[in-house]
Amino acid sequence: MSDETSEEFAGDAPVGVGAQLAAAREAKGLSVEQVAAQTRIPIRHLETIEAGRFSDMPGKTYATGFARTYAKLVDLDQDDVTAMVRAELDEDEREVSDRRAATFEPGDPSRAPSRGLVWFSLFALVLVVVGLIFAARAFFTPAGELPSILEPEAEQTASPEAAASPTASAPTSGPVVFTAQGDAWVSVKDGNGQTLYESLMTDGDSFTVPADAVDPVLVTGRPDILAITIGGQSVPKISEELETVVDVPVSAAALLARGDAAPAAAPGTAPTSAPAAGAPAGQ
Repeated sequence: MSDETSEEFAGDAPVGVGAQLAAAREAKGLSVEQVAAQTRIPIRHLETIEAGRFSDMPGKTYATGFARTYAKLVDLDQDDVTAMVRAELDEDEREVSDRRAATFEPGDPSRAPSRGLVWFSLFALVLVVVGLIFAARAFFTPAGELPSILEPEAEQTASPEAAASPTASAPTSGPVVFTAQGDAWVSVKDGNGQTLYESLMTDGDSFTVPADAVDPVLVTGRPDILAITIGGQSVPKISEELETVVDVPVSAAALLARGDAAPAAAPGTAPTSAPAAGAPAGQ
């Protein structure tokens, strides 16, 4: 924390990192709406943070990232706040685990299946196995050559030469651009730990990885809504699932190594490469 804020809370420090952030905000005369406007963090998430319900956030990355941005605005130590948020999340996980262990009930021996049910299950299993054996024999038994369902002209058209139509060449280099297709907290750092970009991207926001960035890596909880282009051509997303990814290499070479590039975008349709408002690159 800054010296001024530390003196302010020295006498009666609020309990919990959420309460400390709220007290620091009030000390600066800021409303929740003003904090939301300056940080671009939704009001519902700010209220969740101040209430200390970090486990209600979409994920640990969101909780720590939003708390760090909030701490920076109200002049609290960002590393201390992030550490306290992680500690509270770990404590919440332990409490949930303890509750589950306390409510576990061993099985009642009297509820074991009867002997008749066991024999019936075995008989049903035998029937299933026999059915699978006959199905496999029918599937693998050679059959006579079936007539083609294609017309003669269609058969000629479906030749190897016609099928081998030219495809768009894969990109080999160029600027790496991330474009949000929804709301996603995104952090990009270089190999030295220097923050290149850190903000909540909204639908349509774009960020271009600096060409001189050394070993850039990505941290986000929504890789499934981050479209990626290299030199204006689309490449596969980091992930198609909603999951937290940490320190994923996002240089052009690293992204191209993940798999074949998608077909090239139509001319004039490549997304713009402007950083999200309120969070310039190199922060």
